[in-house]
Amino acid sequence: MYPSWQPGTQYNYDDIVEYQGACYKIIQPHRSQSDWTPPVTPALWGRMSDGGCRQTYQSGGDCGSTGYNPSYGQQSQQPMHQRQEGDRPSNNIPVTQPFAQEQEQEKPHHGMDESTKKKLEIGGGLLAGAAAIGAGVLAYNHHNQKVEEKNAQSWSSDLYQREALQRTQQYRSGQYQGPVAWILNEGQNIPRDAIQGGEERGERLYICRAYHKGGLMVGKACRVFKKGGVIGYAHEEVHKSVKVERYEILVGNGQAVKWVPVHGRLNLSTLGATPVEGGKEPNGEPQYIAQAPYHGAVHPGKVCESFKNGCFIPYDNSEKEVKEYAVLCYA
Repeated sequence: MYPSWQPGTQYNYDDIVEYQGACYKIIQPHRSQSDWTPPVTPALWGRMSDGGCRQTYQSGGDCGSTGYNPSYGQQSQQPMHQRQEGDRPSNNIPVTQPFAQEQEQEKPHHGMDESTKKKLEIGGGLLAGAAAIGAGVLAYNHHNQKVEEKNAQSWSSDLYQREALQRTQQYRSGQYQGPVAWILNEGQNIPRDAIQGGEERGERLYICRAYHKGGLMVGKACRVFKKGGVIGYAHEEVHKSVKVERYEILVGNGQAVKWVPVHGRLNLSTLGATPVEGGKEPNGEPQYIAQAPYHGAVHPGKVCESFKNGCFIPYDNSEKEVKEYAVLCYA
């Protein structure tokens, strides 16, 4: 007998559950939600045949390793996305050397611009001598504004999660059209077909993105990061995982993409290749996937055409601007 599927539960590789008389084996590690039952999430669960519960699903590919040594200022290079661990699930790989610089930097977001704050401050001053009902009206309006802002952000985050789940299902079922895809991932479990974006201290860094404060931020993922994924935002590192928010990781055919060297400000018209979709700024501007050398390592990061001097990578609890970098493009 296998345990029954339950919402709000963390499921990892090799887990098997029973739901409505059928057995399901995990495909993608995740924390279950009430509407993510095994029958409606084929990207997350594979139904097993009756009796011996043999597997009837297929998951992502696997491959070996050839090392990683990018060079800038020369010709475009193929990404070395293969994993040294081979077929073993990442949650069974021992952690050898966690990075000391990776610290949680999630800070509260109040959702109001300076203009709104000043208006509220002025309003509060004018009403200081008014009757209690006047103060009550101000407090009520302030409360309504906060509720509306919170609801708008929650709706955006929920919409992103649903779109990400749909992409994941399409990729796992073989219906995704592109050679690479963004799929949902959680924690330190790195998919076997993840695209490598860098390397630090012998640990491979992969390309991830996560929803944060109205934007979709490109960052890096690694099996030794405390929460699996890290993004940069407003010159700070923000650690992403199931405890905070899911992230997506870039997977697929590494031979279908290449790194194109860039110096300084990105200009798509002179790039000479089509960049892979990355994320977007809170104002809607597209982000692209960057890769840059920094302090003896190579880090994935983000770049926009509006960035004046180069790309940004999350590093040491902040974001670092790098002028010499490369952009991931279709080969």
